[in-house]
Amino acid sequence: MAGKTVKVSGPLIVAEGMADAKMYDVVHVSKLGLVGEIIELRGDKASIQVYEETSGLGVGEDVLSTGEPLSAELAPGLITGIFDGIQRPLTTLYFEYGNRISRGFTVNKLDREKRWHFTPRVKEHDAVKEGDVLGVVQETEAVEHRILVPQGMAGTVRSIRSGDFTIEETVAVLSTPAGEKEVCMLQKWPVRKGRPYREKLSPSSPMITGQRVIDTLFPIARGGVAAVPGPFGSGKTVVQHQLAKWADADIIVYVGCGERGNEMTDVLNEFPALKDPRTGESLMKRTVLIANTSDMPVAAREASIYTGITIAEYFRDMGYNVAIMADSTSRWAEALREMSGRLEEMPGEEGYPAYLASRLAEFYERAGVVKLLGSDERTGSVTAIGAVSPPGGDLSEPVSQATLRIVKVFWGLSASLAYKRHFPAVDWLTSYSLYADRIKGWYDKNAGKEFFLYRGFVMKTLQEEAALDEIVRLVGMDALSSKDRLTMETAKMIREDYLHQNAFHEVDTFSSVRKQLLMLGLICDFNRLAGEALANYADLDEILALPVREKIGRAKYIPEEELARFAEISKELNAQIKAVAQGGEADE
Repeated sequence: MAGKTVKVSGPLIVAEGMADAKMYDVVHVSKLGLVGEIIELRGDKASIQVYEETSGLGVGEDVLSTGEPLSAELAPGLITGIFDGIQRPLTTLYFEYGNRISRGFTVNKLDREKRWHFTPRVKEHDAVKEGDVLGVVQETEAVEHRILVPQGMAGTVRSIRSGDFTIEETVAVLSTPAGEKEVCMLQKWPVRKGRPYREKLSPSSPMITGQRVIDTLFPIARGGVAAVPGPFGSGKTVVQHQLAKWADADIIVYVGCGERGNEMTDVLNEFPALKDPRTGESLMKRTVLIANTSDMPVAAREASIYTGITIAEYFRDMGYNVAIMADSTSRWAEALREMSGRLEEMPGEEGYPAYLASRLAEFYERAGVVKLLGSDERTGSVTAIGAVSPPGGDLSEPVSQATLRIVKVFWGLSASLAYKRHFPAVDWLTSYSLYADRIKGWYDKNAGKEFFLYRGFVMKTLQEEAALDEIVRLVGMDALSSKDRLTMETAKMIREDYLHQNAFHEVDTFSSVRKQLLMLGLICDFNRLAGEALANYADLDEILALPVREKIGRAKYIPEEELARFAEISKELNAQIKAVAQGGEADE
């Protein structure tokens, strides 16, 4: 079915003669074959967002509908891949077309020539249903790619083969009620449609990130959703890099949506060089990158988020825990706003379309912990973390507000903390996590019941510091009582010795939950013992001058294999404060 263009407005094209087309069908425009997607239908006229540069197009160009929605190709070859917003392989394009992608090119999203070694996991005559694992491919050293029975297919295995195959070659034949069906390793899935599952579960365990301010104060549940808003230079991208490297997720999907080209270049250069702490291999061996920079066509930016979440769901269906980083949803919302403006839709707040909140919810709601389809009781999860870049750091703007209504974890980055060189610059007075109560049981069981008691103490102390800070600014520290001065000093230790974390230090970059518990224990014990000593008329200045305080401050640099050293510091702390307290009693 062919139509003709009647209007060209940047990335938006209107074509008539499209009465038989459907919403979200992929089309090819002009002799160049530019890829587009139908986003509005009025009578026989279709509005099409084009994923390539439209300069030089005019009225009367042919528009050919494929009759199929925009789909992701899912097969071995995704891991270590670098794709654009509509899953075109950027590495392949670079070698074929150079630094700038030519318009209208055709290239397979995944390599059709490479052969993968397929090992069956079922036998002939076995009964299988959708979601069952037919066999596996060792895609990288870190990832076993599980080939699943496609959706809507069930029956018995008539034949299954072992050996090396391309992703399009038949590896199994199933006898189904509808006849015999051939199964290959390649599946396609519409990106705007969530992949099915049996049941959605309530998150009950945390995704441990190794970042102390996150794991202790504002934890995210596995299968949860989080937003990282912050102004320019506050460290959003570094936070997401740290999460990608250290979070206990099996697969990482990183979507660079409308970010600056130099930032994406850093990601593309750094991720292959980063060492995966789990396997010792390159971090790319369990990562999929989707790079859609700000100079690429704006419509592809809008599609990139859906492409990323579809790939994340695919690996979730294999039983993996997947983390998807979207950097940033603000740029994605700007693409929505531009296309909405060209469609001449009624604008909402600040020019964003009225459906901004519902589109954001569509994306974040595809995260979660789920029981998977199939014969066995497998679960998988997708944890979604979206960066938000509010103009001027203004969190009252529509994208931030719409995001906050959806997510349950808010890591608000502060420009003032970043200027003080405090990283991660997560503002403990404005951030929150609504998962803390749900995952408390996991912490009680795996870290100890003291962990949440220490967490409560830390939050209380930081809030007390904020209140006392106003007094200090007005009349100075000397006006405070000894007890309040101790609170201020303890808060300073929490901020500088615990919450401040060096992403580039080989030891401090990651802290296990066990190490976090021991570090918190030292600070809490110092505060308790110092308080008891003050009650016995000890001198606060003597307590603050104790040599053990420096050891507490440097405890963050103790390697994970040497955590026994914390017990020695604790003994020194008790002995030194006891000595000061006894001196106070003697003076009295």
